Amino acid sequence: MIGLNKEPRLRFTDEERSDPALEKPIRKAEKAAARADKAQANIPKKKVRQTVIDPDIGKKTSKLTFEDKKKPPSKLSQGVKEAPVHLVAGKLHKEIRETEQDNVGVESAHKSEEAVETGAYLVREGYRSHKLKPYRKAAQAERQLEKANVNVLYQKSLQENPQFASNPLSRWQQKQAIKKQYAAAKHAGQTAGNTAQAASKTGKAARTVKEKVQQAGAFVMRHKKGFLMAGVLFLITCMLMNTMSSCSMMAQSIGSVLSGTTYPSDDPEMLAVEADYAAREAQLQEEIDNIESSHPGYDEYRYDLGMIGHDPHELAAFLSAVLQGYTRQSAQAELARVFAAQYQLTLTEEVEIRYRTETSTDPETGETTSEEVPYEYYILNVKLTSKPISAVASELLTPEQMEMYQVYRQTMGNKPLLFGGGSPDMSNSEDLTGVQFVNGTRPGNPQLVELAKSQVGNVGGYPYWSWYGFDSRVEWCACFVSWCYNQAGKSEPRFAGCEWQGVPWFQSHGQWGARGYNNLAPGDAIFFDWDLDGTADHVGIVIGTDGSRVYTVEGNSGDACKIKSYDLNYQSIKGYGLMNW
Repeated sequence: MIGLNKEPRLRFTDEERSDPALEKPIRKAEKAAARADKAQANIPKKKVRQTVIDPDIGKKTSKLTFEDKKKPPSKLSQGVKEAPVHLVAGKLHKEIRETEQDNVGVESAHKSEEAVETGAYLVREGYRSHKLKPYRKAAQAERQLEKANVNVLYQKSLQENPQFASNPLSRWQQKQAIKKQYAAAKHAGQTAGNTAQAASKTGKAARTVKEKVQQAGAFVMRHKKGFLMAGVLFLITCMLMNTMSSCSMMAQSIGSVLSGTTYPSDDPEMLAVEADYAAREAQLQEEIDNIESSHPGYDEYRYDLGMIGHDPHELAAFLSAVLQGYTRQSAQAELARVFAAQYQLTLTEEVEIRYRTETSTDPETGETTSEEVPYEYYILNVKLTSKPISAVASELLTPEQMEMYQVYRQTMGNKPLLFGGGSPDMSNSEDLTGVQFVNGTRPGNPQLVELAKSQVGNVGGYPYWSWYGFDSRVEWCACFVSWCYNQAGKSEPRFAGCEWQGVPWFQSHGQWGARGYNNLAPGDAIFFDWDLDGTADHVGIVIGTDGSRVYTVEGNSGDACKIKSYDLNYQSIKGYGLMNW
């Protein structure tokens, strides 16, 4: 068909069709090809009458044939044709406007004329849009076919080169390489005759990407200091020499990688969405806490409760993979979908027949007898089944969305501290030798502090995040604080997020002290706001004060447990969670 680029129709061998890993992608590609062919067939045909002359008798006959109709004029070409008319009309309207201010009648008539012209334009556009509908459907079908073809080639490439599936970022890079190879082949007029030929080409491209990444990574790790110095020298050279175009290309490449792995949404919107999800979890916890009052009359309540909590970066990665850039409003439907998949609360009534001993005395003889009397014993089973969002993601996302989800998780959207949960401080743990602590009126819990201090040196946060319920590492400063409180016999507060769980708990219980609070006790929680945006980014445990500085034990301080200290007026101290022991 003239005017539309047709995708190649891939051919598959019997061996490929019988391969379980390729069966589904091949089926999708063939269905997409069938839809594309159907859409192509719906393109309007142009009637052409051909005249044929019989050479023997000289008789003329005519025959009606149908040819593919060229694509109707685009909006651009239509605009060019109508430009002279619009130009004249525009000048006329301008002249009228210059004089209509002095004549109400002229102004009214002019507006009526413009309304008629606008109506006529809308009619023409509506008619043109209707005529273009088959072409739009055909173009859409071809785009879907391209996507299905690329996926088949990608799956074929992974089979032949399983080492490419080593990590999410690498897989994403391989697929991009295959897409470029496919587009280049199509542009050069090459059609893929079968998947084996195409996959060999795309696999080669993917191998090149993989090898270059591995080589570069190995070189950097072997020559860390030299690489840093070379980088500095290279930047200086770029500034001094007339090769700025090369520097520009490198900067564009780096920018492209960063943009492709960075959360595409605005920070305030992401924080608001995170708060909304945490509020859903808080409501669920409140519902469970009030089960016995909302469902009274049972002899026993039995609880089987999974963990309530989530990794904010897992949620952000999920939403970014599905919605790309999202807002608080646009994310609500997906929040409900994720929440319904993550948590299932079921209440089941159970009745047991039990027996109790009843004693009675005969009034005439005074004889006492006992018997076992049956009765109904009512039990309410409360079960909360929960899954981490990582498990939910594998159930709800398409393969392509899952790849992007894993990329965002691996990079944390290049915003590791967006939701709080860590300190970037890479300095060493401090020495408390010679520090004279000033006791306040609150006793605190020195035993808890000693327990927290015994964890100094831990790197990576295990077992704190594992104890909390996460199946892999998260930003674990809050998990560390919660673990310490639990070891000291406190079931609450238990929180994995600083701003949306930790701070609200202390404030709602009347146990909050702002920066400058002067009656701190060992075991209190201290919250930090590194970028001074009003959001808590990090939490630790107070050891005590010497009158001018506050000393802390912190998890996830440069990914390690450390002892740190700060001026009592340090502006990044958001406030204190005051523990009642």
